[in-house]
Amino acid sequence: MLYSTRTAAEKRAALRAELATGRLLRLPGAFNPLSARLIERKGFEGVYISGAVLSADLGLPDIGLTTLTEVAGRSQQIARMTNLPAIVDADTGFGEPMNVARTVQTLEDAGVAGLHIEDQVNPKRCGHLDGKQVVDEDTVLKRIRAAVQGRRDQNLLIMARTDIRAVDGMQAAIDRAKALVDAGADAIFPEAMRDLSEFEAIRGAVDVPVLANMTEFGKSELFSTTQLANIGINIVIYPVSLLRLAMGAAERGLDTIIAEGSLNPVLGEMQHRADLYELIDYAAYNAFDEGVFNFTVEK
Repeated sequence: MLYSTRTAAEKRAALRAELATGRLLRLPGAFNPLSARLIERKGFEGVYISGAVLSADLGLPDIGLTTLTEVAGRSQQIARMTNLPAIVDADTGFGEPMNVARTVQTLEDAGVAGLHIEDQVNPKRCGHLDGKQVVDEDTVLKRIRAAVQGRRDQNLLIMARTDIRAVDGMQAAIDRAKALVDAGADAIFPEAMRDLSEFEAIRGAVDVPVLANMTEFGKSELFSTTQLANIGINIVIYPVSLLRLAMGAAERGLDTIIAEGSLNPVLGEMQHRADLYELIDYAAYNAFDEGVFNFTVEK
């Protein structure tokens, strides 16, 4: 009932322990708190909070228009609704090194288990679009050092994302990944790898966990969990997938109203009210205070 039964500190420690096993952790992107609860119900190991999804949810493109306040607020809503650890996209850190440290503490207060800071020029672009620019090495290393220094819970996972592969090539990505680890990054997120061998090259270059982004319609192939696990990838995210599925279904439903005048043809595609009530645990609220909730769910 209500929110997570695990504290943020417990979830951070759990994420660290899971990463230490070396197995692949699957983190679908939650587009709202309810979808985070569904991700947990289905047995995944964590929840990802995508900057692209947060932007899209506001009707905005993913070009650095969201604010720290917006990201932290949505992160808190999602993280507190699940016992799973949540990792959030912190873009470029929302400013210079001191701002990055504040970003880390603000997101720490929001209850996330980890976050990633990237090396794009601000305002950034979606990692799978052309025309990206990255900052010089000194600038991004200052961002990561500030992030590491800013955290108060040492179990908060500070991940460094690099977009340099699309700008300067694969060797530059390997070199930057190594430098980011030396600066204190707990994990590496190499964005827009072209094929499995490129992920494998990053995996072989660093001794910290590596994340693979399996976003649809991007630069990377959609590799299976088996393929990623076989080369030693530790985290795989599906950042926008649930939003795309939901919006696709919503569009088809609206088209059905226009074409048929009723949603009867697509009732079988909808989540039943009974399933929704089970997911949000209406029964527990009813038991807590029958004076507020007293009803029977119709089957």
